[in-house]
Order: sequence, then structure tokens, then C-alpha cells
Amino acid sequence: MWGSLDAVWEMPAEKRIFGAVLLFSWTVYLWETFLAQRQRRIYKTTTRVPPELGQIMDSETFEKSRLYQLDKSTFSFWSGLYSEIEGTLILLFGGIPYLWRLSGRFCSYAGFGTEYEITQSLVFLLLATLFSALTGLPWSLYNTFVIEEKHGFNQQTLGFFMKDAVKKFIVTQCILLPVSSLLLYIIKIGGDYFFIYAWLFTLVVSLVLVTIYADYIAPLFDKFTPLPEGKLKQEIEVMAKSIDFPLTKVYVVEGSKRSSHSNAYFYGFFKNKRIVLFDTLLEEYSVLNKDILEESGMEPRKDGEGDSEEIKAKVKNKKQGCKNEEVLAVLGHELGHWKLGHTVKNIIISQMNSFLCFFLFAVLIGRKELFAAFGFYNSQPTLIGLLIIFQFIFSPYNEVLSFCLTVLSRRFEFQADAFAKKLGKAKDLYSALIKLNKDNLGFPVSDWLFSMWHYSHPPLLERLQALESSKQD
Repeated sequence: MWGSLDAVWEMPAEKRIFGAVLLFSWTVYLWETFLAQRQRRIYKTTTRVPPELGQIMDSETFEKSRLYQLDKSTFSFWSGLYSEIEGTLILLFGGIPYLWRLSGRFCSYAGFGTEYEITQSLVFLLLATLFSALTGLPWSLYNTFVIEEKHGFNQQTLGFFMKDAVKKFIVTQCILLPVSSLLLYIIKIGGDYFFIYAWLFTLVVSLVLVTIYADYIAPLFDKFTPLPEGKLKQEIEVMAKSIDFPLTKVYVVEGSKRSSHSNAYFYGFFKNKRIVLFDTLLEEYSVLNKDILEESGMEPRKDGEGDSEEIKAKVKNKKQGCKNEEVLAVLGHELGHWKLGHTVKNIIISQMNSFLCFFLFAVLIGRKELFAAFGFYNSQPTLIGLLIIFQFIFSPYNEVLSFCLTVLSRRFEFQADAFAKKLGKAKDLYSALIKLNKDNLGFPVSDWLFSMWHYSHPPLLERLQALESSKQD
């Protein structure tokens, strides 16, 4: 055994690095597969509603969610296996240096020599993201038009999907290429302390993108309209004012044209906060609910009086959305994240991590064996250095950090639920969580190890148990 270890250490440094990268990548993949199989066993064997869930979930919804998650698990296994094999083959057959040389040839055709490293880097990025988009397209199509369609979530046509994909690619390039060129330029001219300037630049970019995303980027894909005047808007404004949340606007986004999954979020800095509600979250505004009733030829009265039992049952079992009180409870949870400083804490953690990574990048960028390990023997392009160090060398650190952030996120979620309870929203949040779980076909039973590693939100039953004591508040 010791002889084999000695043989490993006698290998050139670049081979040891390359081998370690591949070994760690497959170790993580096998670990993830092991966890996924544990959860998949839960999906297969838990075919009846557990007694503790009997009061919050009917057998039909339970079975639908079980089959949905089982299909998603199967898809995740095959797409993950493909991704791992693809990444391994790219490394083994020198895909990264080949793409760099190919981008260099494109640049030379346009009259740019090897001294135009930043230009070549941008061509490399364009080709790499194009390759990723094309190889990922069949998987995305299958997920959308087979799995999501089968379980009633997909609302897109093929034409809309393709148009959306092209638009996303173009918008991504419009952001990625200019930002990357400026970052590379800063690293080139920054001197010994370039990592400080690079970190400050990425900080500014991230803050700008967060600020402008919902106003200028998201509307390119979805329609945003102000929430109409009425009781819901008034109650949102009253709740925001009660906790000093500087709300300026409330929008409804037409998410139903893409999917029936629901969501809500807030954004903005300082005294300019906005709230965005997906129309699929709002029972009163959900186009999907109207479609259900129109297809059945039944239109209920607003007061519900005089409706047949069939209509009442149809209305009661509408698939999508929450009542106004439940929407307010969900927002109480989201605003709790703001009031308790979770958003600021996450930004601070993110930026501390970013600074550390740029500092370590500055330490490692001069190591030629890192470049040689990935086929770059005669040149050390800055972009390739960023790719190698951030994506491959930092992989073990990134896995540990991801797990720690998952644990922290779960704690934040419990705290935000508790904040909503203090606002008197425990009962409505309780029912909202059940409805959202039903709408999104979430499976309420999970393997403890899979849950611990993956769930950034606590399992449904744990959240409901935490709310149970004050549900009547």
C-alpha cells in the first residue's frame, strides 16, 4: 500500500492535481447519488399518507406528489449521470484547451493576435455557454414537455419555450461578456492588490444587478403589472408600515404563462422596496383557476349562495393559489427575512466568501502546475485561471460552504415563520403552507440524510409543528 502511495507522490504535480479533481468530482457525484437513492426509496415505499399527515393531506394529492417526485428523481439521476460523464470526457480529452485554441483561431480570422487575450476570453465564454445551452436543451425540453406537462405544471408552447431560451441566452451574453471583460481588465492592471479591486467590482456588479433585475431584466420575460387597488393591497401596505418596511410598489407577475408553480419575493435597497407576487399565488388573480371553471362550464357566484354542490366542490378544490389572508401570512414570512436581517446577513456572507476566493485566487494564479494539469503548458490565460481555481480547485470548499449555508437557511426559515406568528399570522401561514405544498406537489416525507444535505427549507411537517402551538393566534 505504501508503495502505491509513494508512486502517486512521485507523479508530476499536474497529474496529481488532475487526478484529485476527477476523483473528488466522482466522489461528490456518488455521494449525491447515494442520497438521491435514499430519498427515492422513500418515494417508492411510502404509498399511503402517514398518520401524522392525515389531517393536512388527502390521499389523492399525496399520490400525485409521490409520482411527481418519483419522476423528477428519475430525471435527476439520468441528467446528473450525463452531466458527470460529459464533464469527465471534457477534462480527459482536453476540451478546455481545445476550446481556447478554437477561440484563438476565430480571433485570428478577425485580425486579433495572441496579445488580445481578453478578446479571446470573450470568444471562449461565448462558445462555452453556447455549447452548454445546446447540450442542456434536450434535457430542458424533456423536463418541461414530458415531466412538467405530465403532472400539470407546464403552461408553455414549444414556440414560447424556444423563444424564451433564445432570449435568455442573448440577455445572459449581454451581461456576462461586458462584466467578464472588465473583470479581466481589472485583474490585468490591478497589480499586487488586484484581488481587492476585483472583489469590489464584483460587489458593485452584484448590487446593481439585484437592483435592476426586477425593473429591467425580469420584464423582458414576464409581464409585471401593479397590484390593483383593493383590500389585499391595502392590507399589504398596512402590514409593511407596521414593521417599518419601506414599501413603494406591489407587482403581480404573470408567471402562469410559463408554469403553475407559485412564488413571491421582495427586492430593492434602502427606502425603495418592492414586492412581487406571482399570479399563481393569488387565488383571486390566478388565470389557471378561471381556466378550470371555464373548461367545466361552471361560473360560481361571488357570494357562493345558490351554487350547486358540484360548483362548490369545484371551487373548494381549485388547484391554485391562496386566499388574501394566506397571501398576507406568506408575505409576513418573507418580510420577516428582511426585519430579522437575513438578507443583509446573506449578502455579508456572500461577499466575505467572494473576498476570500479572490484572495486565494491571487495566491494560486502563479502556479503553473495548475494550468498544466488542464492542458495549458505554454500559457496561463487569466480566464482559464479563474475557471480552474474557482470551479475545480475550490470544489471541496464549495461543497462544505454549500452545506453550511443550507443549515443556516433552514434556521432562517424557522425564524421567519416565528416572525409571522408574532404578527398574528400563524393560522393563515399554516394553511398557506399546506396549500402551497399541494399546488407544487411537494412530497411531505423525506429521508433525514437527504433532507439535511439538500433542503434549504425545513420539511413541511417540521414547519407545521412549529406553528401548531399558536395556530389559533
